[in-house]
Amino acid sequence: MKTRLIAVALFSALSITAVAAPKNSPSLKIGGQAPEFKIKDASGKEVDLAKLTAKGPVLVRLTCGCLGCDMELPYFQALHEAYKKQGLTSLAVFAEPDEKFAKYAKSKKLDMRYALDPKRESWKVFGTKTMPSNILIDKGGKVVAISKGCNPEGLKALALGDQAAELVDADKVDITEGIVPRKRTKKSSKKQSK
Repeated sequence: MKTRLIAVALFSALSITAVAAPKNSPSLKIGGQAPEFKIKDASGKEVDLAKLTAKGPVLVRLTCGCLGCDMELPYFQALHEAYKKQGLTSLAVFAEPDEKFAKYAKSKKLDMRYALDPKRESWKVFGTKTMPSNILIDKGGKVVAISKGCNPEGLKALALGDQAAELVDADKVDITEGIVPRKRTKKSSKKQSK
């Protein structure tokens, strides 16, 4: 048991290398430059936001597996599918630890690049505490859109998708088409309202 705890702690320390923002850094703003950000993805490869934005636009999603984020995930997966061939890179950063998340990713058929950040250092880098936070960044690193909070009906993902379409010079796609919204149960609705 002790060996397993040490292994988990070591993996967590090695897998998250988000660059901390300076304490007095201004908050992220539309039109401003994206922060310096590096993190290891779930396969152990380093993700460097500056290198990604040098190639094309990037959508960074800081999220978790809570009910609201989970209900919104299919729309962000559809957004990723709709524009990845035109050059949009999607990166989801989840606040869950690895041992919990592997099953979740498999059950959701998650096919976008993702990283795990249970200590939420990434949220500090992007100057937000909101779950989820979505940041759309144009080629070159300019922040184009910031969307905070979730919308289980996919409206936030749809709006970001329309902006992504403009960035990659593609026709807009209705990413909500074909997705059947899940209904909240009475029990989960009570948890959300507390």
